Amino acid sequence: MFRTKIAIEKMQVGEVLTVLADDPASEDDISKWVNRTGHELLSMNKNDNVIEFTIKKVK
Repeated sequence: MFRTKIAIEKMQVGEVLTVLADDPASEDDISKWVNRTGHELLSMNKNDNVIEFTIKKVK
């Protein structure tokens, strides 16, 4: 989660970040964080034990 926050802070508005996570709790954690911070969760895909999040920096 911390690395996701740092990466988003370094990006320009409109850029898209892909995050790969293997912790099942990340599904809830990242979804809540995106809503709380005002960014946009473009997609979330599960493939075996890996969850891929695509997040757009909105502000």
